[in-house]
Amino acid sequence: LFAIFAFATCGGYSGGLRLSVDCANKSESDLNIDIAFAYPFRLYQVNFDVPTCEGKRREKLSLIGDFSSSAEFFVTIAVFAFLYSLAATVVYIFFQNKYRENNRGPLIDFIVTVVFSFLWLVGSSAWAKGLSDVKIATDPDEVLLLMSACKQQSNKCLPVRSPVMSSLNTSVVFGFLNFILWAGNIWFVFKETGWHSSGLRHPPDTMEKQSSSYNQGGYNQDSYGPAGGYNQPGSYGQVGEYGQSQSYGQSGPTSFANQI
Repeated sequence: LFAIFAFATCGGYSGGLRLSVDCANKSESDLNIDIAFAYPFRLYQVNFDVPTCEGKRREKLSLIGDFSSSAEFFVTIAVFAFLYSLAATVVYIFFQNKYRENNRGPLIDFIVTVVFSFLWLVGSSAWAKGLSDVKIATDPDEVLLLMSACKQQSNKCLPVRSPVMSSLNTSVVFGFLNFILWAGNIWFVFKETGWHSSGLRHPPDTMEKQSSSYNQGGYNQDSYGPAGGYNQPGSYGQVGEYGQSQSYGQSGPTSFANQI
């Protein structure tokens, strides 16, 4: 959706401006000079006729600049990002097992996500600069400076309507939002590659060494087992069943009657 908004607001743009040239001789004036332009903003191809205020002669002028490279680059990134997102959604839903097979799908997805994040940043920055230049080139005050009639003080040249650039401003905003969206998605795709989970399954070597040294210590030895001093027969004597006792010597247990 963000990619659609990005290329729709830029690629579908068309606008224009209107100028007024009021000559000293009113019959030579032209108060409604419309200049239309659109994507991909090859402004040098936008031609228009204006009066010279010297009889009926008119001069043919054109806007200045070619900003198609940054605009087309931006739209191309948006279109391919939309197509890849659509294809990835189909794979996620219907081919999940194939996607996870041999970890190849998540790895490719991770690489493509990183590439698109970089392209969104570059494309949005380039288009932001290109849009700034488009605004300058289509500024009515700048266009009036191209007319010879406006260089004479006896004639009055005025801007009537400036081009509306709100949709183009929106396209730049969506461009950087796409960069944030794709860059943030890198983390989630990275978790799908298995690199993140493998790092959690295998602790560092220092933890393994500490665990092994603890297991080899005296706390895991059965100090109270058959080899311990407290279980050795006759060492300290034991109390047997009722009516019998065990001596403290090494000759073994004897009854109380025999001792008497």
